[in-house]
Order: sequence, then C-alpha cells, then structure tokens
Amino acid sequence: MKTKVAVVILNWNGRKFLEQFLPSVIKHNPSFSQVYLADNASSDDSVIYTQTNFPQITVIQNDRNGGFAQGYNEALQKVDAEYYVLLNSDVRVTANWIEPLIELMDKNDRIAACQPKILAFNHPDSFEYAGAAGGFVDKWGYPFCRGRIFDTLEKDEQQYDDNKEIFWASGACLFIRADLYHRMSGFDADFFAHMEEIDLCWRLKNAGYQISYDARSTVYHVGGGTLEYLNPRKTYLNFRNNLFMLYKNLPSKQLFYKIFIRMILDGLAGFKFLINKDFSHVGEILKAHRDFYLSLKKLIYKRQQLQKIKLTEAKLYPRTLIFEYFVKKRKKFSQLP
Repeated sequence: MKTKVAVVILNWNGRKFLEQFLPSVIKHNPSFSQVYLADNASSDDSVIYTQTNFPQITVIQNDRNGGFAQGYNEALQKVDAEYYVLLNSDVRVTANWIEPLIELMDKNDRIAACQPKILAFNHPDSFEYAGAAGGFVDKWGYPFCRGRIFDTLEKDEQQYDDNKEIFWASGACLFIRADLYHRMSGFDADFFAHMEEIDLCWRLKNAGYQISYDARSTVYHVGGGTLEYLNPRKTYLNFRNNLFMLYKNLPSKQLFYKIFIRMILDGLAGFKFLINKDFSHVGEILKAHRDFYLSLKKLIYKRQQLQKIKLTEAKLYPRTLIFEYFVKKRKKFSQLP
C-alpha cells in the first residue's frame, strides 16, 4: 500500500547527526508518514545505530556514495509514496512540521514542491543559509533567499510568516510530489551535490508548476554538515553546477550572452579570491569552467530533452543581485526593488 508521506533522510557518515536529530523526527512524525534512512555507503556505524535504536525507520542502503543527487535518485526508486520529504540529517524538526505543507499541496495540485521556514540551529533567531524563507534566482543565475542574500542572514522577526510562491525550495527540507520527481527524472546526478534542487525546481517551473513556501512549518538546520561553506570543493561544485543549471534551463534567446556574462562575473569572483590569497578557490573556479566546457556535449543533449516538456519560461529576478547588494547596499530581501 502506497504511503501518503515518506520522510527520506540521506546519510553519509553522519552518525552524530542521526543521534542528535532522529529523535525529533520520530517524535513529530504523523501517522500517515513513514521515515526512511537512505545511506550512501557510509563507513561509520550509521546503519547499525539506526537499526538498533530506531527499528521503525526503514533503512535503504546504496552501494556507493553518489552524492546528494544520485544518492536520492537511487534510494527513491525503492520508496512508494504520494509525497517525498527530503530531509537533511542535520535538521531538527518541530511539532506539526509536516501537516501544513501536505495540506497546502493537497489543496493545489499545481504546487509541485514546497519548503518550510528554515532557521539556523546554532542561531535559532536567524534564518539559515540554505533555504531561509524560500529561494529565488537573479538574471545572471545567482541564488538568494528571503532572509539570506549572499552571506547576510536576517533575523527572524516574523517578516516572512506567510505563504508565498517562490522560485526554488531548499534541498535541506524539500517537500515534493513523488510522481513529478520521477517524471522529471529526479535530480541531475552529474551535479553530485549543491544546486541540484534549484535545477529541479527550475525544470518544474518551466513545465508549468509552482514552488511554494509555508511559514506554518519551521525546522532548524545546522548547515555545512557534509562540506563546510568555505571548503574549496564546495566552491568548485557551486561554480560548475551553476553553469550546468543555466545552460539547461535558460530560454534560448538568453542562453549564450548570459553564460558569457556569468563567466566574466566568475572571473571577478576569482580575482577577489586572489586578492584575499585564497588560491585554492581560484583553482577550483578554473576547474569548474574547464569541466563545464568538457560537459557541453552532454549538456546539449539534456537541454534538448528538457525543451520537449517546457511549457513556459520561469521568471528570474530581473535585476543584478551583485549590483543591488554591493553597490546599492541592499542587504535584505525586503529592500530589493
């Protein structure tokens, strides 16, 4: 029998997070929801710990660490549910965190995915970097959130206690219709990790669906649980995956000039790293651009396939976020024109 909701937690060597946060997931799990642990071939005792201490959790063991994207793609092939809730292992959930979002999606079948309010576990009065109160993308492909622009995090003063259509929902706590997840072929496994949820949401919006945020649900995210925010590997993935995402999803008339401008902006970011003597990050940006070029043949094929299901053009934030933030000093979402 199909489960109404499957909460699927992807894990890789995250025993400490499981020990810390699984109790809140079990405590606040409604009767119509089943919890799964999708383990990405961990070398620690995550699986044994979960099976011993939480026998009500169904464990799925992937045979390799395919990252966030492939890890979920493989695990979700084995989960039969109407809705998936993809939850990071470093998230503390709260009472009634599932019910409002499922109610929202039940009432509107055009909503493909949504997210709750995401606050910082270590600074619970502030929004968390990876999602905050819902994500957007500017005209050059820079992601930002209500509550977080670049590295500026806003305090939660109930300014985003609403229900709102957004551009992308955070992979840290992503509610998504299972049939649409599979119809869209899930995450792009070539991303490995970082921005794959933005890419998926962009594809869903191009296919005519909505992405939503609902503040009636709140979770607390540690963040940086797998790769620290200043890790050079994260720099590589973010710069490469952003180019992948833009190439796959931009309208044809915007594709080449926006990719060109974005690569110039990446060069400026590299120059900033150089001035700060962060040489490893400069190298990762160069590698990201190299691997974008090396992946063009595959990206062209992916883009052609996506054009077959494209019904509309998702609307990006029409201004340049870098200019608004660094020149106009608009550090909060509410200050953006």
